[in-house]
Amino acid sequence: MPELSRLFQPKSIVVLGGSWAENVILQCQKMGFAGDIWPVHPRRQSIAGVACYASISDLPGIPDAAFLGINRDVVIDVIGQLADLGCGGAVCFASGFAESGHIDLQQQLVAAAGAMPLLGPNCYGFINYLDGALLWPDQHGGRWCSTGVALISQSSNIAINLGMQARGLPVGYVACVGNQAQTSLTDMTAALLDDPRITAAGLYIEGIDDAKALAKLAHDARQNGKYIVAIKSGKTELSQLAAGAHTAALAGDAAASSAFLRQCGIIEVHSLDVLIETLKIIHVFGGLPGTRVSAMCCSGGEAGLLADRAMAYNLEWPEIPQTNKQQLADQLGPLVHLSNPLDYHTFIWGDAAAMTRCFASMMGGWIDLCCLVIDFPRADRCNRDSWMPALAALKKAAKLTNTKVAVLASMPEGMPDDIASDLIDQGVLPLCGFEAGLSAIAHAADTARHEPPYQPWLPLAVVNERTAQCLNESAAKAVLRGHGLLCPASIIGDDPYKLANQAAQLTAPLALKGQGVLHKSEHGYVVLELGHADLAQHAATMAGIARFLVEEMVTDVIAELLVGVRRDPQYGIHLTLASGGIMTELWRDSQSLILPVDGPIISDALAALKLAPVLYGFRGRPAADIKSAIDQILALCDLITSDHRIAAIEVNPLMITANKAVVADALLWRYDKPHKSEQTTGVTS
Repeated sequence: MPELSRLFQPKSIVVLGGSWAENVILQCQKMGFAGDIWPVHPRRQSIAGVACYASISDLPGIPDAAFLGINRDVVIDVIGQLADLGCGGAVCFASGFAESGHIDLQQQLVAAAGAMPLLGPNCYGFINYLDGALLWPDQHGGRWCSTGVALISQSSNIAINLGMQARGLPVGYVACVGNQAQTSLTDMTAALLDDPRITAAGLYIEGIDDAKALAKLAHDARQNGKYIVAIKSGKTELSQLAAGAHTAALAGDAAASSAFLRQCGIIEVHSLDVLIETLKIIHVFGGLPGTRVSAMCCSGGEAGLLADRAMAYNLEWPEIPQTNKQQLADQLGPLVHLSNPLDYHTFIWGDAAAMTRCFASMMGGWIDLCCLVIDFPRADRCNRDSWMPALAALKKAAKLTNTKVAVLASMPEGMPDDIASDLIDQGVLPLCGFEAGLSAIAHAADTARHEPPYQPWLPLAVVNERTAQCLNESAAKAVLRGHGLLCPASIIGDDPYKLANQAAQLTAPLALKGQGVLHKSEHGYVVLELGHADLAQHAATMAGIARFLVEEMVTDVIAELLVGVRRDPQYGIHLTLASGGIMTELWRDSQSLILPVDGPIISDALAALKLAPVLYGFRGRPAADIKSAIDQILALCDLITSDHRIAAIEVNPLMITANKAVVADALLWRYDKPHKSEQTTGVTS
């Protein structure tokens, strides 16, 4: 990883270009940058009132950072000059490189930079609000801070938008990655998290080039008590190898990326406002130990709406302890119904002492976060003075009870930026809107899952994708049997009228399946509950089928699972668990994991399915043999991990009874060429 501290915390900045360079200088001046600014321009005497140097060789010293607002035709040569000079790093603003198909130019740019850190090309730059240093050619919405979060984005416009937030979040850095020709998103995030003044990182991700590096970054961050919150956007087309599988509909890029982020300890959110609110919680509290929440409202409508919306985020509303209830009753009288969330009415509004006692009764070790629901009037038309005693009471009660507290506005407009900033400075969490605020609480509580001790997790290596061929069911099951998976007893035949004799050793009821067609049941090529004498009749009706599979049927089935494993071009191997059989498309009930996994991880994923009550014995019915199911799933994972010729496997269904789990149907895709690691050993497909 390149050393980026000089670049991100510069004491001297060189800027090249016209209007873009001028904007960088103006923004540094506006922020009060205390270091040196050296414009370079061959024809101008000054830019933004700062004297210009005719060339890089004329500079009075070696710059820590460079902003290159010049076109691609000259930037490569300039990058080389800066690298030779020993510059601490450069932002290449110019576009027209790999993003436009000019990969050769980008390679030349990287070669010219050599060991000098390079951001971009096609990069908007960064803002350092901790030191007032801006390599940023535009307006921005931030301000100086002593500690804060880092916002790193693969989209310059998203970075600009995030930097304009007015929700009180202290932002230490805003940074764009551009094309990541040399310095990656992971490199930048690691460097910024290494700054002790940074409390957390918020990422906007469009693509992940190195999953292992990002997972290691997340692990290292947690070891240092810091967390990463991310939005992952962008969908990729599924690999052609999975085009014929049910897994294809369940195991897309979104499912795989979510599984990856979850397993490596990155908190994934799905909107920019939740990203901001979650980062605020981590900045103020470092996360939350759980989802137990209490709230005080001065309106029954607010209390009811809050309780209703919290259900969507699986937040807990514990009962108020009896002692606390008595204290509330003493303060509020008999007309107030005592519940959590609490509608304390307005009987004590403006009485700071009474409000302190009331609020303290809603705090303590029985909850993880206490929220005061309050929306402030707009400053341009109203007066806020009568709202201030409530804040004073909340802060005093929090100190008395040693409780984490938040001020939660029902709408984002109800939490002005100036009040939000003041609250954060005082260790109180401002949350902007019920939806984003409640979602953020749930996400921030997820940090508890990743507290030490924990085991470091890295995804398996990615295997370069090649053309894959789908084996028929009988061939797929032969591979699975060879790896210890349990499949039904079966025979293969090509003459409908000989099937009965061939299947004489099989025990009815039997399943008859036509081979060579995906989704056989949808085409009428699966017939169940047959006796031996029925085979010929039904086989003869399967037009176009040349080979037949006859199997013993699995009886006394409690539940059916879909289990799919496939090689993922970004994350290594993706495991999909879902309700199986005809329920796969109907319920859309699935969980995704990235290998490696173990039994407890799979058990937790199965417990999260809608099917889980059936697995564990629904309404007195027998429980399924979950241990056998987990063993079969682990065996599938081991098979694709150990054999690089296998591209994907889908078992649908894995039929689970009270004492076993059986592969009832399976597909397997195998590469037509061996993996490069196998080519020297003579292994072929």
